[in-house]
Amino acid sequence: MSIFFADEQSVPVPLESLQRLAEVVMSAEGLAADTELSVILVDVDEISQYNQRFMGRSGPTDVLAFPVEELEAGKPPVGFANGPPVTLGDIFVCPQIVAEQAVEAGTNMEQEMALILTHGLLHLLGYDHDSDPEAERMADRERALLAAAGIQLP
Repeated sequence: MSIFFADEQSVPVPLESLQRLAEVVMSAEGLAADTELSVILVDVDEISQYNQRFMGRSGPTDVLAFPVEELEAGKPPVGFANGPPVTLGDIFVCPQIVAEQAVEAGTNMEQEMALILTHGLLHLLGYDHDSDPEAERMADRERALLAAAGIQLP
C-alpha cells in the first residue's frame, strides 16, 4: 500500500500507528498492494474552509473524504493489468476536532484518530451513513476493522 501522510497542523498525532491501521483496513477491504491513498492532517481553519467550499456546511468537521471515483461499498476497485495503481483519493482530518471528540466519547486520541481514519477510508470505498441501514452497516464495518487492527473502543 502506498499511503502518503501530510501533517500540516500542530496537534501531536501517532502517524506510525495510523499508517499501520490504514494498511490493515485497505488489506481487509481487498485492495491491491499498490493501491494509493493520501491523508492530510489540517488545522481547524483549513478544515472549516474545505467543509464550506466542498460540502456547503459552515464550521469545522473531523474528517472529509474525497474519492477519486464513486465506488460501491464492499466492492473494492480493480485496476487494469499493467496499468497504474488504483488511487482511492484524499482524506482530510482535523486532529484538534478529533481530540475534542475523544474527550466527549471517553476515548483517547489514538483510538479516536483510528476511528476517524477508518471512517474516512470507508467513505472513499463507497460506504455512507445517509440512512439508518447504511449508518449501521458502516458502523459495523468500522468496529470489525478496528478489532482486526487490535483497537478496542469503549
